Amino acid sequence: MPDTRTPETLSTDAYTFGRLPRLTSWWAIAAVLSALVLLIAPGQLPVTLYKLNLIALAAVAGYWIDRAIFPYARPQLDALRDLYPPDHSRLYFLAAVMLRRALIVAATVLAVALGA
Repeated sequence: MPDTRTPETLSTDAYTFGRLPRLTSWWAIAAVLSALVLLIAPGQLPVTLYKLNLIALAAVAGYWIDRAIFPYARPQLDALRDLYPPDHSRLYFLAAVMLRRALIVAATVLAVALGA
């Protein structure tokens, strides 16, 4: 069957799966587990929220650390729009930049999660 998607529908397909947004099932699982924590050990809910807050702040800090250290090497997908014919060196550079940012954010989150 041929692909009938148009450029207008491709952008919306990236954010939804069927009718529900991405990760909806994981949000539901997290809500159920949070309700269980509230029922089993109500005193632990503030600790859980505190830890979630630390992880979220670490992710934001990792992103901004990457932007501060590498101000001119950002993973901007706008650079892919004018790639005809494909230039493999630019594709490899963008892939490396995205991996670098992911590693910096992951290291920051891991450091905060381990209490460093």
